[in-house]
Amino acid sequence: MTSTERTASRRTVLTALAAAATVGGPILSQLATAAPAVAAAADDPVEYPSNTALYKDTNLVEGTSYSRRYRRHQQFDLKMGEKYDFPRTAVLALHGGGIEIGTSELCLGIAGYSPGDSAGAPVLPTVHDYFMFEGLLSSGNRALHVTSKNCDDHVALSTAASHLNVLSLHGCQFDQLKLPTSAFPSTGNRAVAVVGGLNPEFRTALVTEIRNAGFQAVDAFDSRYSATLADFNGSHVTNPCNLTMLRKGAQLELTTELRESLFGDSSSRSARAATWNQSDGRFEGFRDACRRAIATVEAGQPIL
Repeated sequence: MTSTERTASRRTVLTALAAAATVGGPILSQLATAAPAVAAAADDPVEYPSNTALYKDTNLVEGTSYSRRYRRHQQFDLKMGEKYDFPRTAVLALHGGGIEIGTSELCLGIAGYSPGDSAGAPVLPTVHDYFMFEGLLSSGNRALHVTSKNCDDHVALSTAASHLNVLSLHGCQFDQLKLPTSAFPSTGNRAVAVVGGLNPEFRTALVTEIRNAGFQAVDAFDSRYSATLADFNGSHVTNPCNLTMLRKGAQLELTTELRESLFGDSSSRSARAATWNQSDGRFEGFRDACRRAIATVEAGQPIL
């Protein structure tokens, strides 16, 4: 199949999925018995080469197929003889919604907001800027995935460029990581956070705080794991987590089991938004661990 044919097949699937989001179940049941060519396209690894290409696809409608949400906090320094704090850290979820479940809600939580409040009221005294791209399709949101190094969303890039630090949240599958079975047996605890990005201080703070909170975490650059975690280490220079003012940042790759464990019910966007605070404190524990890591890094970045 040529690249043109793959793109056409993908768009056929996206068109059908968009219709399903509007008219409901019958179309989805038809997709389940569709012709083999369309079924194969649903698993096609070919993805959009950039956010710009995705946004230009007329088969997709913002607000129905996908959404973008962000918050930039306005601050002033109007006094000549005094200095004021400024936003030093932003949180990103580039594959939120149904693409990599749980990353949108965790992005909001780490930024200091309630994932269940559509009005976006803060629930913590310190807040951070954030950006999220979210898949809204009833199924097949994988087709909306854009590899981080190819992200060219203007707000996402400007958010990263205007901060000293970025924490970017992603989802992965445990088996993809190929962690040594001596330390991570496949039948054991598969809830793991892989910490990447080019900022070693940020990585260390995240690994320390996440482990102290009772979760499993590994540094993707640790020599014990680096050989198998090269694709999950967030090291690419055009990855938005590294497009900060310091040209380095941090990234979390969270296994499905970890993300699902942070909610009372992780089965849908609405369920996650309603049950983020019903996981016996796991969501809050992971959220606060990340926030402590951010505070540790920021403490070493005084306002001059």
